[in-house]
Amino acid sequence: MNFGRVVVVGAGVSGLTTAIVLAEAGHNVHVIASELPGATSLAAGAMWGPYLVEPKDKVDQWSRESLQTFRELAAHPGTGVRLTSGIEASRTAQNPPDWAAELPGFRPCPRAELPQGFTSGYRFTVPLIDMPAYLGFLRHQLEVVGVAIELRTLSSLEEAQPAATIVNCTGLSARSLADDPRLRSIRGQQVVVTNPGLTEFFSEDTGISPDLLCIYPHGDVAVLGGTAIDGDESLKVDHQAAEAILARCRAVEPRLAQARVLSHRVGLRPTRDHVRVEADPVADRSLLHNYGHGGAGVTLSWGCAYQIRDLVGPPR
Repeated sequence: MNFGRVVVVGAGVSGLTTAIVLAEAGHNVHVIASELPGATSLAAGAMWGPYLVEPKDKVDQWSRESLQTFRELAAHPGTGVRLTSGIEASRTAQNPPDWAAELPGFRPCPRAELPQGFTSGYRFTVPLIDMPAYLGFLRHQLEVVGVAIELRTLSSLEEAQPAATIVNCTGLSARSLADDPRLRSIRGQQVVVTNPGLTEFFSEDTGISPDLLCIYPHGDVAVLGGTAIDGDESLKVDHQAAEAILARCRAVEPRLAQARVLSHRVGLRPTRDHVRVEADPVADRSLLHNYGHGGAGVTLSWGCAYQIRDLVGPPR
């Protein structure tokens, strides 16, 4: 029977979070996914920050709601979330993003506090998320609330039936499953190394450059980034890009010269001109969409899940 059954399609960070929120609201939730966890979510760094996503008013709401939940999770060991201080800097004079000024410990950095070559920067405290640990935590939460996960690949969302409501959290696959040509891939690559003793993050405001610079310490390892290659859908490790990532990060943090490379992460950010969190205009509330978050999927995950919960309404 499909009475009241909600099927969430996709098991990346958006799908897992949405399933948890709906189950905690009392819904009978079932997850269908082609892989677990989603490769793109597993490849993330990850630091909370609503970068380069629209529409701004909704993104501001979703990211603030997520920030509050991440702060609550950071108080509990085993979630993979912790509040971390660090610096975001720029090689040109830049005003801080409006969201940064609201974070704890926010202050401009004097020039002496910045690496060579940087002219402005800001220090603040923000959630840093260790994605392998965090995705494991989300899977455990699904078990706690009794949500089953079925691994199979769908060729259409109709194959997710029977269901009273289907929630499409398929990321880049929504291009075909939701017939959405506005969705495109931005390829990201990061390098995981042994942590030489770093406790603070560092991130460069590179704007729309394909060459990113970020250093995220997670206990014994550090995740170094990165790239943002628009339209590239290869999941193969680009070793030349990896060497460039290492060089950029070592120039900022010389201690990384002694770090040993452990692994490489590659993911395809599902990017859209506007994040899509809405009821399908044809299927109405029997089909909801939650995809197109670009590089801000983790940042927006809880806020978008809460909106999906509101769209689904109370259990029937």
